[in-house]
Amino acid sequence: QVQLVESGGGLVQPGGSLRLSCVASGFTFSSYTINWYRQAPGKERELVATITSSGGVTSYAESVKGRFTISRDNAKNTVYLQMNSLKYEDTAVYYCNTLTLGPLGATPNWGQGTQVTVSS
Repeated sequence: QVQLVESGGGLVQPGGSLRLSCVASGFTFSSYTINWYRQAPGKERELVATITSSGGVTSYAESVKGRFTISRDNAKNTVYLQMNSLKYEDTAVYYCNTLTLGPLGATPNWGQGTQVTVSS
């Protein structure tokens, strides 16, 4: 079965940095695009960053461009989200996500999430 496990969240002051990790198993990680989403209290889950299977193409939400960097290490089945210059509005639960082919077609897969809290 597909599993995604996020880690690296925590409490950080404004302007600080965190590095999130997502470790994958149960599928051929190197063949899939991986996404980071986040969900703040009272808001819908939003796409934060995307990285293609080889890592050659990345994309970011406008709100995080220049501050966040997505990367991956296919040998370790891991995708990272380096978050710098953190702001109060970055507070959310962060999830990694991918789509895999299952019995019913394309299946979304989610990790359990990791909490990021930016507070002074």
